[in-house]
Amino acid sequence: MKKVVLAYSGGLDTSCCIKWLKEKGYDVITFSADLGQGIDFEALKKRAIATGASKAYVKDLIDEFAREFILPALKANAIYESGYLLATALGRPLIAKHLAEVAEKERAEFVAHGCTGKGNDQVRFEVAINILAPELRVIAPVREWELKSREAEIAYARKHNIPVEATKESPYSIDRNLWGVSIECGELEDPWQEPAKEVYQITKDLDQTPAKPRYLQIFFEKGVPRKLDDRSLDLVKLVARLNEIGGRYGIGRYDMVENRLVGIKSREVYEAPAATILHLAHKGLEALVFDRELAHFKEGLSLKYAELIYNGLWYSPLKKALDAFFGESQRKVTGTVRLKLYKGKCEVVGRKSKYSLYKKELATYGKEDKFDQKAAEGFIKVWGLPYKK
Repeated sequence: MKKVVLAYSGGLDTSCCIKWLKEKGYDVITFSADLGQGIDFEALKKRAIATGASKAYVKDLIDEFAREFILPALKANAIYESGYLLATALGRPLIAKHLAEVAEKERAEFVAHGCTGKGNDQVRFEVAINILAPELRVIAPVREWELKSREAEIAYARKHNIPVEATKESPYSIDRNLWGVSIECGELEDPWQEPAKEVYQITKDLDQTPAKPRYLQIFFEKGVPRKLDDRSLDLVKLVARLNEIGGRYGIGRYDMVENRLVGIKSREVYEAPAATILHLAHKGLEALVFDRELAHFKEGLSLKYAELIYNGLWYSPLKKALDAFFGESQRKVTGTVRLKLYKGKCEVVGRKSKYSLYKKELATYGKEDKFDQKAAEGFIKVWGLPYKK
């Protein structure tokens, strides 16, 4: 019997995939990655076996996810279309890497995923597999089967006694990891419809947030967040703590109509409290220590880096080259940022660094002013010379 290793989340699509692949004559082995979803993975393994898998692998990848995927994106200030902090997009190449490793261990010729033909994740999985293990053949059941809607999948699951949480009343597709939550489907497919309160997983509505603001201090060393309020924390614990605090204050909600790689627009709702806080803090510190040319040049590269991640090109040569640039740019991104959290808003309200390029005696309009204002006249004449008629 032909072996296939399925990237298995336990959701509606991948649960139906197990049964469908078995009906097609495959020996199905599942692989699930713990990226900080906060779910019971032992129960997930049992569900996979009960649904028809012959084996079920689970691997804890939280530390690798934080160190090798979240941190580079943070150093790059990678945000897609001004709102998506790329939580799901960052997780896919890591899952693909370990999916290929399980396939090699099991001597499987095939790997499979539960992504639709409309989405970005199919590209992220398959391009990564093509780069890392080009000998593997990819099966995409959702692109092939006769189930043309989530309602049809729910009916299929019920018919075959497949345990799933999605219902016709709550048909949302939710992907969660340490860096954030992605939510789509159901009533969200109407861009005029306001998301219902039950859509959100980790952030409070504004009327449920505290009445007083919360102040935080985050210390960075060479672009890496090391301390929260003077307490040293590893990256996983720091992100988890900021998700808890930020979620309580309603930080990090994004309701977007975005441009998918396959050419269609989609409406997505995201939650990313920690990612929002850390990006704002990191960028605030860079503004203090970067010179103008580096700051402006990095803006364009940050956008390109976000597009590469979104478009499934994590393992591309350009992405690796940009990593070298961003790594070099972080040499002096060391210092502390103070932030204010209040009613869904996160603001940088203070920053300090031994590498600060801000000089009060040059910026001030007070009596400490040492800026030679007379020099400005000559500067303006030279600067404007090419445009003078």
